[in-house]
Amino acid sequence: MATETTDPVRLPPGPRIPKLVQGVAVLTARYGAVSALGRRYGKTFTLNLPVFGRTVVISDPVLVKDLFSTSRGLIGRPRNNLGGDVLGPGSIFNLDGDELLARRKLLLPPFHGKSMRNYERITEEEAMREIATWPEGREFETLEPMMRITLNTILRAVFGAEGPALDELRVLIPAAVTFGSKIALMPSAVRRDLGPWSPGAKFAQYRRRMDQAINSLIADARADPRFTERDDVLSMLLQARTEDGQPMSDGHIGDELLTMLVAGHETTSTQLAWTVERIRRHPELLSRLTEEVDAGGSELLQATIAESQRTRPVLTAALRRANTRIKLGEWVIPEGDTILASTQLAMAAADSFPDPEAFNPDRFVDNAPNPFAWIPFGGGMMRCIGAAFATMEMDVTLRTILREFRLEPTDEPDEKPHSRGVTVTPAKGGRAVVHRRKTGASDANTVSAAERSTS
Repeated sequence: MATETTDPVRLPPGPRIPKLVQGVAVLTARYGAVSALGRRYGKTFTLNLPVFGRTVVISDPVLVKDLFSTSRGLIGRPRNNLGGDVLGPGSIFNLDGDELLARRKLLLPPFHGKSMRNYERITEEEAMREIATWPEGREFETLEPMMRITLNTILRAVFGAEGPALDELRVLIPAAVTFGSKIALMPSAVRRDLGPWSPGAKFAQYRRRMDQAINSLIADARADPRFTERDDVLSMLLQARTEDGQPMSDGHIGDELLTMLVAGHETTSTQLAWTVERIRRHPELLSRLTEEVDAGGSELLQATIAESQRTRPVLTAALRRANTRIKLGEWVIPEGDTILASTQLAMAAADSFPDPEAFNPDRFVDNAPNPFAWIPFGGGMMRCIGAAFATMEMDVTLRTILREFRLEPTDEPDEKPHSRGVTVTPAKGGRAVVHRRKTGASDANTVSAAERSTS
């Protein structure tokens, strides 16, 4: 792990071009620019970026492990993060140190155990509802349908009820996420409400409407006679208590629920679209996946999801900040500098993943990856709380699609990565052509998510 030091600052080399040029290249040509920098400078280099300032980029699993395991007193969140201005002060994205640890203890239980089995059923229902409208024999983008599946799934899992407030959020969240992604990586001043025509003011309007809807759902949950028996995330958070017996405030609960909705559906849906894009270009794999789904298996599908995350990461970095001068490997990083663990470079390294350019899910069959080389969910204290939930959503959604449809393979060129601000999406939206299978859900060998959860 990194250690505090008084040694002279020693940073890895990096490009000397102007800060703005570096920032534009990394943001707009995310995959290409970072790959080029990795080829030029290796696994560790220094950038000078707008918003984040001087930034040490690492991808060596040894350094990544050291970073993720370093004391929370030495390493914290970067000063400029989307927590405070976009998701609110009560969001886990805006917490650090002991406060972050305490919040994680409250948030983890709803995403494990019996609740997850119920969420599988919800995911399958939402996937079936959405794919019922898919056109046959005509190419269409899967990104937006995947977003509807993941948004509706997490809305039901989080709030456990239908109604006008939930309908309001179904409209608000996609618009807020699209706009918020565009301003999240801009300077914090841009994200603030500086008057009616400012970007911050526009997002503040979204935020006020979302808060009203969430507050209405909080009131409805408390008024439910079966409140203590409910297993939705909202009800569990309302009943949660810290070690000293204190409840979370409604404001902090609202911030956390909004964080789950905003951060929890766009990343998962984008990875689903990337996975469809990948498997359509590998016909033999597509056939094997269909056979596995028909037989009720899941190992190859889960490996395919992991390989999709490795080769087409939706989030390309895990960001930290040096709270004091630290020594990380051979480098001495001063207080205030940003440290960026590049998920893209780490997961494209040949010494961790032989033939890294190949899309080969078999590398993960019966072979768990190094958790500091395969890092789509980040790591350490700031690892994604919803990792297990997102993995379940992807597994159930893809299983349902493969069970109900025959995906038409393609020899079209790979879809290029497109920076959507925070996330990297398929440039053409993960296009697909599907044909409904005659067997579909009635196949005798098919095992639904709900059936598997009770077996």
